[in-house]
Amino acid sequence: MPRRGLILHTRTHWLLLGLALLCSLVLFMYLLECAPQTDGNASLPGVVGENYGKEYYQALLQEQEEHYQTRATSLKRQIAQLKQELQEMSEKMRSLQERKNVGANGIGYQSNKEQAPSDLLEFLHSQIDKAEVSIGAKLPSEYGVIPFESFTLMKVFQLEMGLTRHPEEKPVRKDKRDELVEVIEAGLEVINNPDEDDEQEDEEGPLGEKLIFNENDFIEGYYRTERDKGTQYELFFKKADLMEYRHVTLFRPFGPLMKVKSEMIDITRSIINIIVPLAERTEAFVQFMQNFRDVCIHQDKKIHLTVVYFGKEGLSKVKSILESVTSESNFHNYTLVSLNEEFNRGRGLNVGARAWDKGEVLMFFCDVDIYFSAEFLNSCRLNAEPGS
Repeated sequence: MPRRGLILHTRTHWLLLGLALLCSLVLFMYLLECAPQTDGNASLPGVVGENYGKEYYQALLQEQEEHYQTRATSLKRQIAQLKQELQEMSEKMRSLQERKNVGANGIGYQSNKEQAPSDLLEFLHSQIDKAEVSIGAKLPSEYGVIPFESFTLMKVFQLEMGLTRHPEEKPVRKDKRDELVEVIEAGLEVINNPDEDDEQEDEEGPLGEKLIFNENDFIEGYYRTERDKGTQYELFFKKADLMEYRHVTLFRPFGPLMKVKSEMIDITRSIINIIVPLAERTEAFVQFMQNFRDVCIHQDKKIHLTVVYFGKEGLSKVKSILESVTSESNFHNYTLVSLNEEFNRGRGLNVGARAWDKGEVLMFFCDVDIYFSAEFLNSCRLNAEPGS
């Protein structure tokens, strides 16, 4: 009887061991079936069935790098704002301490500088109240409409293209980039920390937590500027798993005009050296000298003329025209440089500029077809500086 029980116990042990091995084998086969393929023909991450080249991933990497740079700039600006607020709080605490030390005689005293912030805040609120975003505007026609320009996190779509001549571009100017980043941050602050009078309810996430928006939830924005009041911004945010959009309207009011400097500008002794490269076109030069005589000799009288002539044909007639003006108007402030080579405007301007040897002077690079007035010459003197 004991022997039969021992045999039964041994068979049961081997049966359990076999079942364990069978389960291990089945589990191993399942893992092999579920493991990701590692063959060299597997497609790269992205859309199923598509292969992406090196350029795609470089562009993706650059876009992520720009995103993180924008985020870093945003954090730096927030740190700077916190430092400024801390400094302002310190100044307020110091001011309160000084008032406390003054005693009863100092109570109620406010200097003009202390009144200035409240006056400025009142002025800025008045700018918002007067702006079209608050009261609308009656326009005579569609040409009076101030157009909006749109932007996303990475691109600006603009009507006034400026020097780049591109209607769609990444903001090149630092001030424009900083402006739009600051606006998006301000919009997020409004959404994530609403005031009591804001018409929005606190939304909750799937786990009941407070819903927090970030810059990745920014969809698009529009802005336009009223030159005398400020800039209006319309911002739209949306969570990927929600149907509702969040719309925020911001307005950056322009402050009052402030004096930067006031100075006297003396242009009575500012000479302009007009440099004209020329080849053959003697008839056009006759008309040019007629205008030059009327404006520069008879009215302005503070002009030097440098003519750089290319070639030999027509040179004698140009000399005759200059000598005729000299004899008629007693004008001797001119230089004629002769170059026996093919016409090259850049070369002529360079030679004409180097021909002047009387110190710093304003240079006007001119063509023989250009007509100008005495007012234009004074505008040159007001908006340029010799040597700079």
